[in-house]
Amino acid sequence: MARLKQADLLDPGAQGELFEAPAEPAYRPNLDKVRARLEKLLAEARAAERMPWEPSQLSLYRLIFPQMTLWLPEDEALQYRLAFDAEMERLHPRA
Repeated sequence: MARLKQADLLDPGAQGELFEAPAEPAYRPNLDKVRARLEKLLAEARAAERMPWEPSQLSLYRLIFPQMTLWLPEDEALQYRLAFDAEMERLHPRA
């Protein structure tokens, strides 16, 4: 192991790789599975005459649905979000 001089102790660059975070592998979901999940939620909403989910489920789906679309190409993601928003408005219109 190489010895560090006192001046080197004050130089953060002298310690080099000791404090660099290791590169983490990038997570990439299976886009077919993402689309299938989005389609499942949309189909459930489209088939319903009234809100099919309890408030806690609805809150979760309103949060995760748009987040799941972020993995898709932008134009496709936008179409999914518009369709979901339309169903939410139909099932739970705001006064």
